[in-house]
Amino acid sequence: MSTPLLGFIDRPGPLHALSGVSKLILVLGVVLGAMIGFDVRYLGAVALASVLLWAVSRVRLRDLAVVLWLILVFMALNNIGIFLFAPAYGTELLGTRHLLLDGPWHWDLTAEQLFYQLAVTLKYVAVLPSVLLFVATTRPPEFASSLARIGVPARIAYAVSLALRYIPDVQREFRTVSQAQQARGLDTSRNVPLRTRIRNLSAVLVPLLLATFDRIDAVSAAMELRGFGRSRGRTWSVRTPLRAGDMAVMTGAAVLVVVPLVLLGVNGGRFWNPFL
Repeated sequence: MSTPLLGFIDRPGPLHALSGVSKLILVLGVVLGAMIGFDVRYLGAVALASVLLWAVSRVRLRDLAVVLWLILVFMALNNIGIFLFAPAYGTELLGTRHLLLDGPWHWDLTAEQLFYQLAVTLKYVAVLPSVLLFVATTRPPEFASSLARIGVPARIAYAVSLALRYIPDVQREFRTVSQAQQARGLDTSRNVPLRTRIRNLSAVLVPLLLATFDRIDAVSAAMELRGFGRSRGRTWSVRTPLRAGDMAVMTGAAVLVVVPLVLLGVNGGRFWNPFL
């Protein structure tokens, strides 16, 4: 647990050199494009671009292993839930039906349902890597500055920055409390049964929450004593200027929004049906 669970990773790469504004606009373009379009060809291209972007970012998979595992588990549960509760939803959306496996009750496996769930999965693969890379390659102060530059109120921007800066602190505090409790004989390793681990972890979480509340109170008091929020605007210590690379990234973000809008007209709707 030497690396942050979710936060800035100080390993300079091509994405670290970009301005926080351009990276934020790129993330917004990816999210908006994925929300607008449901064309598998578009989602597949964006997903591939996200994977390639991760490859050149110098952010290792193990840096965000916990978050990635949680995402994979959620994706799997989401796909299972879709098939269990709406096994014919893909057929209803696409308007065609090609049976692959005649299942029990209404759980027939169709090509349209698999195609729809592929599109849902590609949405995750397209959006989440870019969001995680933005958080991992952008310092919290620059993140706040980027939010302010696109019109987000300074108080909200600073709150987001504080939250991101606090994640590594909470992780270090958890490790400290956990080691202190283990020194007292509370084992939270895999050597004890799951029920015992959960009970022992509760003895770690209570001191962690109390320490977190004390830290929040101290930060709030310090900000209030310094007059935070008295003026409507504020200056930012970190503000990377926009360069040619940033302009190219923002242009790409605009393309990511325009393409699904064009595909809406080409496909006659949000979905592309290859079975017609």
